[in-house]
Amino acid sequence: MTTTLTKLFAPKDMTVGAPWKRIVEFSIPMLIGNVAQQLYNTVDSIVIGRFVGDNALAAVGSALPVLHFLLVLFVAVATGAGIMVAQYFGARDRARLSQSIGVCITLTAVASTILMIVGPIIVRPLLVLINTPESILDWCANYLLILLIGNWGFSYFNIFSGILRGLGDSLSALVFLLISTALNIILDIWFVAGLNLGVPGVALATVIAQLVSAVLCLIKLSKMNDVFDLNLRLLKPAKEYAHQLLKLGLPSGLTQVIFSLAMITVQSLTNTFGEMIIACNVIVMRVDGFAMMPNFSFGMAMTTYSGQNVGAKKFDRVEWGARQGLVIAVGISTVITMIILLFGRHLMSIFTDTVALVELSMRMMRILAAGYIAMAITQVLSGVMRGAGDTITPMWISLITTIFLRVPIAYGTAYFTRSAAYPHGRPESVFVSLLLAWVFGAAITSAFYKTGRWKRKALHADRSVNLR
Repeated sequence: MTTTLTKLFAPKDMTVGAPWKRIVEFSIPMLIGNVAQQLYNTVDSIVIGRFVGDNALAAVGSALPVLHFLLVLFVAVATGAGIMVAQYFGARDRARLSQSIGVCITLTAVASTILMIVGPIIVRPLLVLINTPESILDWCANYLLILLIGNWGFSYFNIFSGILRGLGDSLSALVFLLISTALNIILDIWFVAGLNLGVPGVALATVIAQLVSAVLCLIKLSKMNDVFDLNLRLLKPAKEYAHQLLKLGLPSGLTQVIFSLAMITVQSLTNTFGEMIIACNVIVMRVDGFAMMPNFSFGMAMTTYSGQNVGAKKFDRVEWGARQGLVIAVGISTVITMIILLFGRHLMSIFTDTVALVELSMRMMRILAAGYIAMAITQVLSGVMRGAGDTITPMWISLITTIFLRVPIAYGTAYFTRSAAYPHGRPESVFVSLLLAWVFGAAITSAFYKTGRWKRKALHADRSVNLR
């Protein structure tokens, strides 16, 4: 029994065995973990919607684009960490693996401190800038302040779980996340329904739960001395590894900046439609979060798979796995799309008893449904390119699809659909723009992947490989 558990929680070598089996084995814990992580925000929304009201639900939703924008530093560090760890682990380079993990821990401390100082200063001006209704402004600001001041748990859990994934261990992070999710649900209900703390209560519950998950991840990493070294000397930010981490991670961080800015810009448009549409958007995005989880899971799995095999210089195996991963991801997304179309109304009713809000949310969800198949293609192929070290190409694709496509379409459609009934335009414009961005993103990602240029970015690339 002990031997079996040890194997389950040990680092996984994805450079051997059938690619689809390794990808699925790695993806299943990731998928469960991503669903659990999505429960953080979803439980917040359900508890707030049920015990406080639709306006409070709108407040939490309006705060999230600003929160995502302020957390991009950690996306950069976590992405770079996962790629470096995967490639050095695949290359069996213990010294560089240990150095890269030490640098990740130090840079996360720096980024967390910066966010604690800067975040609270700019929260309210940002909320005012995106036309947050006065009726929910204070709730939004208080929610964000608590999350930003207590960001260390979120930051370190994401970095540590990224390191564990790079080592091929997606199961440990899952177990720790499930523990913290259960704690988050208990604290949400206690703080809001029991202590009547309202919106600040769900933020406080999230901070405590995330801190627990971060501590559990650290304990796990500290016991993996058979794979890498972890001591105070290695926490010194060696210039070479810090530069390499940021070079790999910043494009993904900038991608998230672009995505967050687009979210904020579109949220500004959404806010002009009033509290009902804001609450509708929150509900749709919560369901969307779960629908997108398989895509994100396969994308992250492909990053680790690609990173380890590129580190081992097995480029043919990378492409073989990409084809198999793509078939699985598209198949699952097709099933999810059908489920949403058939049972979406029941999912919407979990968040609110307001029938008109449920019907409105379902109407918007139908617009997005087919886009999940397109996103399966984007996530898998982007994951392969990132794992190989090419984080620039996905960044440019994100720039094109969000800034030059989604935002103009959203505002343009709203402008040309203005009427007496809809003085600010039809709210469907927000969702139509997102669908078109997803579809175009899948097409351009496929085109760039087929060029094979992503192979040149590998830390251990064999320059004799066929780059087409």
